[in-house]
Amino acid sequence: MKAFEIQEFGIDKLALVDRETPRPGPGEVLVRLKAASLNYRDYLVVGGAYNPNLKRPLVPLSDGAGVVEEAGPGVTHFKKGDRVMSCFFPAWLDGPPTPETVKPALGGNVDGVLREHAVFREDGLVHTPKNLSDEEAATLPCAGLTAWHALFENILAQPGETVLLQGTGGVSIFGLQFAHAAGLRTIVTSSSDQKLERARKLGADEVINYKKTPEWDEEVRKLTAGQGVDHVIEVGGSDTIPRSLNAIRMQGTISVIGILSGVEPTISPSRILQKSVRVQGIYVGSQAMFKRMNHAVEFHKIKPVIDQVFPWTEAKEALRHMESQRHFGKICLKF
Repeated sequence: MKAFEIQEFGIDKLALVDRETPRPGPGEVLVRLKAASLNYRDYLVVGGAYNPNLKRPLVPLSDGAGVVEEAGPGVTHFKKGDRVMSCFFPAWLDGPPTPETVKPALGGNVDGVLREHAVFREDGLVHTPKNLSDEEAATLPCAGLTAWHALFENILAQPGETVLLQGTGGVSIFGLQFAHAAGLRTIVTSSSDQKLERARKLGADEVINYKKTPEWDEEVRKLTAGQGVDHVIEVGGSDTIPRSLNAIRMQGTISVIGILSGVEPTISPSRILQKSVRVQGIYVGSQAMFKRMNHAVEFHKIKPVIDQVFPWTEAKEALRHMESQRHFGKICLKF
């Protein structure tokens, strides 16, 4: 089979190699990959910024969808022909995360899905929602689940509450779709009026161009009658968290998901204290969360937003497209 390996860091150094097609052992499933999607984390991994001490060679990418080719001895939940998706954390089945359950992460410290075939433990897969194509399904394991976890797992967002979504990347667009389906009011920020118009068509109630309105947190407060929003999907990092603390209401929830603008310490603990704010780190989610989200995706007939689909052998071009930040929604690869 063909596979991409990180042997040296750098997009242009991704190596397309031949590997022996694996066979499933007891409790394992052989999957023929049909599609994959990119996350910002994958871009960092390939470039060496995520973990410069990463063990190599490594097959990158965490998010894949495909079809079962063979079920090993003892497998009870999957059979040949089933459509499946990979779990970002194959060992995190349910309950709170632990160091042990989040240690093995696809495309991080264990081989990911940028290959024609892969063997997964049975618990590391879930069935694909019936209303989705393979490319659409491949967008769910990281970005979709992260947004779902932030809004509906630890703190259940209620209809009528307001959520602030930063940007129009994969997590934020999923957050917009889930929030809209659940009856939440949504405010979306972006530097592009064109992207904001597309967000409106997906259900955004209010939009803010943060290039034209640098003090976007004050605009958020105006849009909420001075109270602030109930939830913030925080993907920016050190440059945006101080403004998120200003934009959140008392006892609101900030879900920290991304570090796009850096990780420098810029937070004053007094702001968190004075507003009784809950700040939660969201590290994707468990298999049980994944299944709950998939039920919602099917019930509400939610269709993931795909920016562009590349042939999987053009993974380098797809990563360059992500690097350009021109995308809206998810970038996918088709096998």
